[in-house]
Amino acid sequence: MAFVVTSNCKKCRFTDCVAVCPVECFHADEEMLYIDPEECIDCGACVPECPVEAIYDEAQLPDDQTEWLDINKEKAQSLPVISEQVDPLPGAEERKEELGF
Repeated sequence: MAFVVTSNCKKCRFTDCVAVCPVECFHADEEMLYIDPEECIDCGACVPECPVEAIYDEAQLPDDQTEWLDINKEKAQSLPVISEQVDPLPGAEERKEELGF
């Protein structure tokens, strides 16, 4: 099992989760973060850190978000690891508000 980043991360890319990950399983592109399921140790430290509730345990992934399992796995293979907290994307606070957080 692993944790999965879902659509709420899109256009935000808050990296609070990255800062607490003990195994550096996060990868990033210009739009969001992804978790490598091969590297994730299922510790769950990242979940409470996400200010937009974009991270789910694979077993508790909402039905309308299941495609993110494959997206995370695929994207993580080709993107660089992100292991340090960086500034969120411009407009992230507005996106957070849009999402109701």
